[in-house]
Amino acid sequence: MELRDKVIVILGATRFDWKFESTSYHTAKYLAEGNEVYYVDFPYTLKDYFKKNEGSEIALRLPHFKKGANGILDSGFPRLKILILPLLLSINFLPEGRIYRRLLLWNERRISDRINRIMAERGISDFIFINSFNFHYPGVSAMLPRAALKVYHCVDPIITDYDQRHGFLSEDLLINNSDLVICTSKALYREKMKKKTHTFFIPNAADLTVSSRALDPGLLPHPFVSDIPRPVIGYLGAIERRIDFDMLIQVAIGNPDKSFVLVGPTAKEFVPSEFEDLNNVYFRESVPYDQMPAVVKGFDIAMVPFKKDEVSATIFPLKLFEYLGTGRPVISTDFNMDLLEFTFDSVRYCHNAGDFSDAISFYLKNDSQEAKANRLSIAADNTWSRRLSEMSSLISGFYHEKTGQN
Repeated sequence: MELRDKVIVILGATRFDWKFESTSYHTAKYLAEGNEVYYVDFPYTLKDYFKKNEGSEIALRLPHFKKGANGILDSGFPRLKILILPLLLSINFLPEGRIYRRLLLWNERRISDRINRIMAERGISDFIFINSFNFHYPGVSAMLPRAALKVYHCVDPIITDYDQRHGFLSEDLLINNSDLVICTSKALYREKMKKKTHTFFIPNAADLTVSSRALDPGLLPHPFVSDIPRPVIGYLGAIERRIDFDMLIQVAIGNPDKSFVLVGPTAKEFVPSEFEDLNNVYFRESVPYDQMPAVVKGFDIAMVPFKKDEVSATIFPLKLFEYLGTGRPVISTDFNMDLLEFTFDSVRYCHNAGDFSDAISFYLKNDSQEAKANRLSIAADNTWSRRLSEMSSLISGFYHEKTGQN
């Protein structure tokens, strides 16, 4: 039985108006269909404040930084409210230790004080708290006396230098402060299960209401990709350390008659100049999420060219199901073979550059309407609606058990 008519507070991993759709905000919107949800916006720090300009997203939040402000914004969804936090100290640059943890405690009290005050003002004596991968503030859940159930939603491994500086210790503290841990990949589940018995696996999914727009015959390919020579083998997402550039260099050199395009924000320090300089390789800037269908429609084949390493083994990429939901053929490296349980034969998983090139040739010659229908069927089994329904039911069971309700 799913959660119904409960109050849920979600401390988000992203800001609600971020240009990309996030697991955190997807979760908030879904749960708000049957519950009263407060999405606690990812906090701004003093450093963010002094970098502000009038045209930035921070302008919307400025009135809510003031002392005494309640921080509530309308989201545009009837039962979903946004809770803006007061400004916090910028402390991530500090080394791990007593000073960092004391200042972090001050930040966490700022967050919890605003949540507690809103709950008190609105007469809410009982709510469910979900930390949606915001491990930077692990102590907040312990400062919420009205929270009847505390959940940690772990959606990714800790990868970046910024996150790693304090993240491993903070995440362990967060797990200890939680009643329930939900992971989006089996590798993360196996890892967290060692630390918390009540750990469960519910994978990521796709928003087919967006992806399926690529099936509209009237939708034109995005201008970013419409002028690139066909066939186009494309990737949409962050272009950074997880991409297997060594493999892609071999594939691009071995297929000079094909174009390889990568669309998304680029961390240039990870992109080899040898790859960047190839005549059949194209880079394009990131696009808003609602333009994703038009971009993928410009691909003949969509790819997930991730490195096979310990980090990638913990990734359950939602782009995989977004690709499938557009009907396009999908080729991936074999970075996480747990995915096979969900994609079956709808995705070609490749061990090396030779396999990748063979898969490209196969799809360009042999793709069919039957194969396309199979991809769409697999995507339909891996929707946000289904996954978040499973998550809602899981949380509901633990909530009722802990509160003694039937």
